[in-house]
Amino acid sequence: MKNFDLGNLLRENIKRMTAYSSARDEFKDASAEMIFIDANENPFDTGLNRYPDPQQSKVKQELSKLKEIPVSQILLGNGSDEVLDLIFRAFCEPKEDAVIALPPTYGMYKVLAATNDVELINIPLTASFQPNTSEILSKQNPNTKLLFLCSPNNPTSNSFEAKKIETLIQNFDGIVVIDEAYIDFSKEESWVRRINEFPNLIVTQTLSKAYGLAGIRLGICYASDEIISVLNKIKPPYNVNQLTQDAALKALLDQDRVKGEIQLIIEERVKLSKALTEIGIVKKIHPSDANFLLVEVDDANKRYDQLIRMGIVVRNRSNQLLCDNCLRFTIGTAKENRELVNALKSL
Repeated sequence: MKNFDLGNLLRENIKRMTAYSSARDEFKDASAEMIFIDANENPFDTGLNRYPDPQQSKVKQELSKLKEIPVSQILLGNGSDEVLDLIFRAFCEPKEDAVIALPPTYGMYKVLAATNDVELINIPLTASFQPNTSEILSKQNPNTKLLFLCSPNNPTSNSFEAKKIETLIQNFDGIVVIDEAYIDFSKEESWVRRINEFPNLIVTQTLSKAYGLAGIRLGICYASDEIISVLNKIKPPYNVNQLTQDAALKALLDQDRVKGEIQLIIEERVKLSKALTEIGIVKKIHPSDANFLLVEVDDANKRYDQLIRMGIVVRNRSNQLLCDNCLRFTIGTAKENRELVNALKSL
């Protein structure tokens, strides 16, 4: 991060390009009492005949209050996957650049690297599911543009040590992307609080988990004004639809519900973890900072198939590095968790 210059990381074509300007970018107040014949929209009011706000201003304003960060440092996307793809497209030259990921981790980093024709350098987590900082830093070169840290990590469910993350941010020469999809269930503080300390830091979050809005597909990106400006330049003009904006705003204004559900999920996580310790086929329950548990069993393939036949769908992660014979259990309702425990006991 020493002598950090964002311009040295950007693709040349991104530096040269001019952002598309939509009708709603040129005249922003779509709620005004005006005759709107500028955007080739259907004039008959269906409630959705107008294009949505391309900058999602109302949603960003609520996030700004909640996270205590300026609107200019927030970007919204069609799920976190669009946000991650925008980051690839801004910084990674196809066939030339590379990114680093730490398996086992979220599988979309690999997919997006392949989609954008960018080399993926995998540096496995340690046996304790922590980043191998010395190995990561030794593998960087002028073409390693991005480092992905998923914390709390999926599928291992743990948070990375703050000192390790800070070491990486300070010593990695590219952009460090911290994926905080599960941060609301963690005892660790979000790195959004420190976004202005590190010009090479991007933090992504989502409304899919804690807010219970996986169906609306809303991903959030926090970074410096400079980085957000670049991502805004290349994003599609109307990437977040009106229904998504409305649902997101409603949820953000109902923090009591969200906090209550987070607390219930954490309590159920504790109860489920304790109950699993009394089941013979369970060999190890990994500590969790997320809304799921990674659980080692005697035979993951066999137990997965048996649970399916009993009407319970879990995730078999035994094909992932360091996850031999591991099943992933999302924390359900109290009733769902009891049924899972009873099913496992019967096996």
